[in-house]
Amino acid sequence: MKAIKEIYPILEQPQNIVITFHQKPDADAMGSGLALYHFLVKGGHKVDVISPTNWSDWLNWMPGVDKVIDFELNKNLSQQLIAQANCLFCLDFNIISRTKNFAPVLEDISATKVLIDHHQQPDVDYFEYGESNTAKSSTCEMVYDFIIESGKGEWIDQTIAGCLYAGVMTDTGSFRFPGATASTHRMIADLKEKGIEHTRIHENIYDNFLENRVRFLGYVLLKRMEVFYEYNTAIIWISKRDLFKFEIKTGDTDGLVNYPLTIKGIKFAALVIDRDEERKWSFRSKGDFDVNTFARKYFNGGGHFNAAGGRSNDSLEETIEHFKKVLKENAAQLL
Repeated sequence: MKAIKEIYPILEQPQNIVITFHQKPDADAMGSGLALYHFLVKGGHKVDVISPTNWSDWLNWMPGVDKVIDFELNKNLSQQLIAQANCLFCLDFNIISRTKNFAPVLEDISATKVLIDHHQQPDVDYFEYGESNTAKSSTCEMVYDFIIESGKGEWIDQTIAGCLYAGVMTDTGSFRFPGATASTHRMIADLKEKGIEHTRIHENIYDNFLENRVRFLGYVLLKRMEVFYEYNTAIIWISKRDLFKFEIKTGDTDGLVNYPLTIKGIKFAALVIDRDEERKWSFRSKGDFDVNTFARKYFNGGGHFNAAGGRSNDSLEETIEHFKKVLKENAAQLL
């Protein structure tokens, strides 16, 4: 994989570009994708953004989200656009399996593939150009760097700045995670000088849920959370019945895994949700417990040192029991 700066000369000429990101995109994926979209359009390129799946309603405020194509709803159009593209930007994921059913379409395309991502262990053989930097707070910060280093930082207007801010804010836990470095804050200062309304962006993301989601949150914390003080760990499990009962939609469970970490002494939190096709896991930690390694070893997943995800084909009950078993194996690291 060549350094991403080597793509700049190619972008001096108009290209047919497709931007994509991981399934069920969060604010960092959607924000980085749309920020890059607006930037490349300014450069005279033909640009399409394809999401492998649907996304949360609370992302619909982002400028340009109405132009994003849902692959699962528009497969023929998506395949046509990919076939016509001569450049593919892959944001906020580094292994194509994270694009779910979109992955087979991406496997054999002839377009030049460019990676911008901050997760561990990228599949570098798939990409011709790119940057994989786990020290960065977010993919949005990396897209910001990409724009600045292109020499076209003046192209960052309020539209691009707002998309970038949303991704950085959410991926840093509102700037409380270790990934919020000095360079991250310098970026935010620049975006503020460009006129972003950070309060409005925060409200669009965090104060934009329906009543049922708030009641669901209370129910889950009361009925579906189990704390293991002997391992400084807590788990939340959610059944399909719970999802139907509270009419939970895509995005309504985002951030739920972080709540147990507010309990004094808890350094490892896990969330498992019973989906139709599999059981989806989310892991978060404080300090020196590596959930990326934990997720890869036990739950076919991965991610960051303190934030990762996984999956299981076992039943909800079976995968919970498996978690409890492997929790004991890691007890020494959690004390």
